Amino acid sequence: MDKIEHKNISVNGINMHIAEIGEGPAVLLLHGFPELWYSWRHQLLNLSSLGYRAIAPDLRGYGGTDCPSSYAAYTVFHVVGDLVGLLDALDLGQVFLVGHDWGAIIAWHLCLLRPDRVTALVNLSVCFYPRNPSWKPLESMRAFFGDDYYICRFQEPGEAEEVFSAVDAKRVLANLFANRDPRPPRLPKEIGSGGSHHTPITLPSWLSEEDLNFYATNFNRTGFSGGLNHYRALDLNWELTAPFTGLQVKVPVKFIVGDLDMTYNTPGVREYIHRGGFKRDVPLLEEVVVMEGVAHFLNQERPEEISRHIYEFIRKI
Repeated sequence: MDKIEHKNISVNGINMHIAEIGEGPAVLLLHGFPELWYSWRHQLLNLSSLGYRAIAPDLRGYGGTDCPSSYAAYTVFHVVGDLVGLLDALDLGQVFLVGHDWGAIIAWHLCLLRPDRVTALVNLSVCFYPRNPSWKPLESMRAFFGDDYYICRFQEPGEAEEVFSAVDAKRVLANLFANRDPRPPRLPKEIGSGGSHHTPITLPSWLSEEDLNFYATNFNRTGFSGGLNHYRALDLNWELTAPFTGLQVKVPVKFIVGDLDMTYNTPGVREYIHRGGFKRDVPLLEEVVVMEGVAHFLNQERPEEISRHIYEFIRKI
């Protein structure tokens, strides 16, 4: 870990923190919520040892990267713009791209909008969702899952932050990382998140106390608003991406998901992935891997396997 270099780079009007290590073809790794560059710590070391330059930024709103206050500054165009600016600043024409959770959503959009900058994509957890011109995302989510669905509860600025602040960041993060319930997550107001201050914190086997402290230190400093603002821009994204309705992802793709991941168990997703819809919208989809007994944070839960999957795909491109 000591060999990982840290830099702050001016991109698209913000300062972005990146972690990088190694020399060779570049691999850009995009984290999700509630995470940081640190979620790729295992892959950074592995890929660099195999002859790649591995780069993991803190995305807009996270960690050492600037955190604009308005959710309107978190559209996919802003974040894709950040990444294009980063590639330009690093003098990288093309990269291998890897994403997880929200990082996967951003990766799909980078491939949609700037396929010329992506050699190939390995995406984890969140499959491609084509824009539905008939349904706004939040309208659809409320209709299917109700107002207590976690994304719906994240919408009102300050509300989720208040829930999270009722307990310390360490407890909130431990609760989120340890969750292995494959059902769509619900966050009723009367329950909150993170449990009582007196409830013992139980860590998943793949997360050490040191790891949790790293995340908690950062989120105690920055708060959660930056990450939550990505969710708050969902309907705005829908409005702004209208001209791209029906556009296919046309870069080589490998997709990996755990069978206990809430995203894989969302109604309709398995059918979309395995019955032709995914391949229709992502015609260069080469491989789908479903990992048994694995939940949402698969790049940390099964780091060696995920690193191997990434390497085996990009080395043949």
